[in-house]
Amino acid sequence: MADGCPTTMSGNEHDWLALKPQEPSPSQCCGGGCKPCIYDVYEKELAQWERAKAKQDKSLLMEKKEQGNNSELNPDTFTAFSISSVEQLTEDTYQYRFELPGNSSLCLSLGQHIVLRGAVNGLEVQRAYTPISPGNAEGYFEVLIKCYEAGLMSQYIRTWKKGDMVFWRGPFGGFPYRPNKHGELLMLASGTGLAPMLPILQSITDDEEDETFVTLVCCFPTFDKIYLKPLLQDLARYWNIRIFYVLSQETSLEKLPWSYQENTYTGRLNEGLMKTIINSCRRRPFVLICGSSAFNEDMSRYLKAAGIEEDSCFVF
Repeated sequence: MADGCPTTMSGNEHDWLALKPQEPSPSQCCGGGCKPCIYDVYEKELAQWERAKAKQDKSLLMEKKEQGNNSELNPDTFTAFSISSVEQLTEDTYQYRFELPGNSSLCLSLGQHIVLRGAVNGLEVQRAYTPISPGNAEGYFEVLIKCYEAGLMSQYIRTWKKGDMVFWRGPFGGFPYRPNKHGELLMLASGTGLAPMLPILQSITDDEEDETFVTLVCCFPTFDKIYLKPLLQDLARYWNIRIFYVLSQETSLEKLPWSYQENTYTGRLNEGLMKTIINSCRRRPFVLICGSSAFNEDMSRYLKAAGIEEDSCFVF
């Protein structure tokens, strides 16, 4: 062939390029520290594609891990689950229940999260959420989700209705909890950061031999925006559970129900209030934190000022 003449790609080459895995875009990474991450999955599939191409054997591309009956949660691949109910908790927060076949269970460890896949205007988006249902719940799992005005995933979630199929993979992460390992747990949760705390709380209250004290501090803008009030009130009735509310946009406790006034603070959870809460703990606490990155950083700083070291904290 003469120099300067364009080369043409063979039909076989076109076929292989069409089968080549696509590198994920930043929006496809949920940022939850998943193992395997979407990029890990891509690298694995790319290496598999390169091996198959080198041997010119497309059957090697079929060596992917199968999903049991296409209904089991899997960390490598997405599985579709049907929405069985939708409950609006506040103006922007919803509780979704997903159906599991038969009486099966996700069998999650405490605090583990799962990853949701959605598509908006042709762009694939992934985000991590922690189910609020007990890890051994049979036949269903529940997720607490706050929708944001400009959020890509929120645009997708707002279209959900009962019967829709939604794709999840996981589980990932989790808090290595053992009954009675810590004398007291201090849980600091902002908004939907409450989610990973609930399965741990329910695990403690369901185990008669677990005598761990728990102080849960829930941070919300106003009283009306507190999620799951009946559940939290039920948990607070246990002898070893205390629940405090910190309401950043409330200025007075007078309009709150009497049962909330003694355990609610107005304003933000600051360094002074943190020291007050820690000093009220019955034992030296191990601290769990979940909220926005700014909330997590603030809490870590306040805890350090109160004498709680990093090795006594876990951030979801």
